[in-house]
Amino acid sequence: MASREGVSGRGGPWRGIVLAVALAGLALPARAANTCPWMNEATASGLLGSEAVGSYTPAAAAQPAGCIFVESNQGITRTLTITVETNADAHARVGALLNASNAMPSALQAIGNEAEMCKAVWPHGVRGEVVGGRVRDQAFSIAISTTMKNDPVLNAEELENRIATAAEQVTGSLF
Repeated sequence: MASREGVSGRGGPWRGIVLAVALAGLALPARAANTCPWMNEATASGLLGSEAVGSYTPAAAAQPAGCIFVESNQGITRTLTITVETNADAHARVGALLNASNAMPSALQAIGNEAEMCKAVWPHGVRGEVVGGRVRDQAFSIAISTTMKNDPVLNAEELENRIATAAEQVTGSLF
């Protein structure tokens, strides 16, 4: 009768693979995985300038699905927020999503449909950029903000560049 141990000896080649996978799993940090369908933590961290932690909230009773990524360091908080909702009148919903802005929106070319970007200032001096747009019947909004007045990482020019990059990522995943 032939042995089932395989060529590599006791346990066969799978034993080494299983052991390597088990040991690799021990080195992983023990925190909940971010399940954001539109962006991962590594991409969000790059956009915010340092390691960000993300969370995802699925859509529920008249609330859009959303992801929030937060990077806090030395009293500065940088945040990237994404919301996506399916709406029969997504065109009308895009305008409502940009209501947080206190400036005239400007069109973003080649980003979904009808995407617009504008500056925003929220309470407590939080400032940033907001993009609203749609892909078919899905309305989306993206906001990047910082609590630091003269943030060297998220200055005015970088906020515009990074929100445009975030919008490309999100709309690409919605198509």
